[in-house]
Amino acid sequence: MPDQSLGFLLHDAARLIRRRFEARACDLGLTTAQWRLLVYLKRKGPLPQARLAELLEIEPISVSRLVDRMEEGAWVERMPDSNDRRIKLVHPSERARAVFEEAREIADEIYDQALAGLSKTEVEHAMSTLRHIIRNLSDESPTHSSEANHE
Repeated sequence: MPDQSLGFLLHDAARLIRRRFEARACDLGLTTAQWRLLVYLKRKGPLPQARLAELLEIEPISVSRLVDRMEEGAWVERMPDSNDRRIKLVHPSERARAVFEEAREIADEIYDQALAGLSKTEVEHAMSTLRHIIRNLSDESPTHSSEANHE
């Protein structure tokens, strides 16, 4: 049954979380793509668009368009890198910093709702399992590297 496969279940869970976030965060004017970009800027500090493309796993042109829209909406600012003026770093704006905690609360409430009825042990196990899947499929995975060597 296709709707019970790992791929379908992961996709459906992510889609439902994304929909809930966008429904709740629409008053803030944030999409999930914009939220993810802001989270990376919060965690890692100002970043060049090329690095954001890697982190978000989308094409550089898509990040450029996303940053353009976010700059127009006063969510981010592009500023020259003090070490290399050819590079523009994306910085969160004052607006982004002002609403970040409110958006974080929305995300946390959605995660709490998604995990309702699960014990702490079950949640930890699910998170551990997902991390393991991600490691198995990441480019740095020993399994992935050995497959690449056999091609």
